[in-house]
Amino acid sequence: MKLNEVVSSNIKRVGYENNELLVEYLSGAKYKYKEVPEELFAKLLEAESKGRFMNANIKGKFEFERV
Repeated sequence: MKLNEVVSSNIKRVGYENNELLVEYLSGAKYKYKEVPEELFAKLLEAESKGRFMNANIKGKFEFERV
């Protein structure tokens, strides 16, 4: 999966493949969120605040695992 570096105070890189969103935080922690629609990934990339978008639209709404 290709990871895209993003400008964020909390997130370092994000990637998307086969309905899975991979988020690498600045802390080094990586999480894979499952069954995330591609449109949400596109909106995440466009969001002014990536962390705020994650909190409002991804976290707590999709199954995830730490990788």
